[in-house]
Amino acid sequence: MFEFIWWWVWFLLPLPWLVYRFVPEVPQPAAIRLPSLPTDISEQQPKQWWRKSLIVLCWICLIAATSRPVWYGDPIEVQPKHRDMLLTVDLSGSMAIEDMVTGNGNIDRLTAVKQVLSDFIQKRQGDRLGLVLFADHAYLQTPLTFDRKTVEQQLNRAVLNLIGKSTAIGEGLGIATKTFIESDAPQRVIVLLSDGANTSGVIDPLEAAELAKKSNVTIYTVGVGAEEMQQRQFMFTRTVNPSQDLDEKTLTEIAELTGGQYFRARNPQELSTIYDIINQLEPVSEAQQTWRPREEWFRFPLMGALLFSIIILIIRKRHG
Repeated sequence: MFEFIWWWVWFLLPLPWLVYRFVPEVPQPAAIRLPSLPTDISEQQPKQWWRKSLIVLCWICLIAATSRPVWYGDPIEVQPKHRDMLLTVDLSGSMAIEDMVTGNGNIDRLTAVKQVLSDFIQKRQGDRLGLVLFADHAYLQTPLTFDRKTVEQQLNRAVLNLIGKSTAIGEGLGIATKTFIESDAPQRVIVLLSDGANTSGVIDPLEAAELAKKSNVTIYTVGVGAEEMQQRQFMFTRTVNPSQDLDEKTLTEIAELTGGQYFRARNPQELSTIYDIINQLEPVSEAQQTWRPREEWFRFPLMGALLFSIIILIIRKRHG
């Protein structure tokens, strides 16, 4: 994008013509009469239109330079302060239980989590997001990034039994906390989602929470799974609790230890509401700056004016 900052200077463009048109002429001295004129006088005198054209071009260049021509690059958004948030998701075998009731029937827990988390990710504009997955062990699936689309794609590609069937909650928290070591963000948040108890890994969940607390990390925990489910047997149907292995006590202690909260999601609607609450508790940072690269171009017309001035002086010196 090209722009003249002081565009109003262009109103001075007709000023020389106005002076020429309306200012009274200076009285001319008496003419000197000669008996004859040199035969080559027409060759010595430059054509007047050349000189006038050069003067006009010089004046236009001076006006252009004075009006501050500026070139702008494409706008660039800068987040002066951002929040780092790691989504830590359980991929244990129990996440395959189809106890999440929707309008179209039951879906498994992981599918419900993907649907709700995808919407949550899209709302976190301004935050750096990352993804940690855990089962028998935990690993960093997506490092912290402003690219929310990539985080969503990596979440949707997660499959059950990829890294085992157990539940390493402590290891998931440990990997997430370790990811924050090189982070300079003023706010660091972990959203942990699980449907069971810690049954694997090399670190206890509460020990991992202590490490997170020392690193100024806030943890929000979400327990997933319905409390009642109809299970068909050979001759009859019985009601069972598919979330009997959910360790709500530990998840609550983890959240309270780090200044966060524990939430219970029995269906996709509650899960969606929970993430809306987390959005309110950890509002998206609105501290955003937009700047555009700017380059002053006044030097180019100024160089043109200087060049035309030199040409005019040379012509006047040669022809008087």
